[in-house]
Amino acid sequence: MGQRGLSATDARQKLKDDTMNIRMITAAGLLLALAGCSTTTTTTKAVLPLLAKNPVQDRWQGQSAGRFFAAYGPPLSDRDDGGSRVYTWRGGYKNVTIKTKEGKTTGKRSLSCKADIVTNQSYEIRSVHILGDQPGISGPSYCAELLAPPEKAEQAEQAD
Repeated sequence: MGQRGLSATDARQKLKDDTMNIRMITAAGLLLALAGCSTTTTTTKAVLPLLAKNPVQDRWQGQSAGRFFAAYGPPLSDRDDGGSRVYTWRGGYKNVTIKTKEGKTTGKRSLSCKADIVTNQSYEIRSVHILGDQPGISGPSYCAELLAPPEKAEQAEQAD
């Protein structure tokens, strides 16, 4: 005997099943899309404050690179980057004694800072990218302590 077509009842049931499958796939797709938007928004909000806080750049952006290098020493190297010039600088070499909370000496630590200083054609600092940093003497960043101490930033603003 040959294979017969679906009965009217079977055809209606198959149509209901197909419709349900399409609805489930559509709902799953919408949920994935909404979950992706939620994750992206949360991640962006969490990362932006970290990216925005750069006291060294805040202190030196718009200043003369000559002023920076006169204060902290010459760059190690420089290179062209489109219309900008990138100076790789390292300095602030300092040996500090490490003390415990009780005041006992436990050894010495060498500190330094490394950064890329990006300037425009007028030798004005456009950005400062910290390449090598370590915990400072009184805070989380030695580069920030060295290159953007609060008292020096206030003096520079008054001089301008």
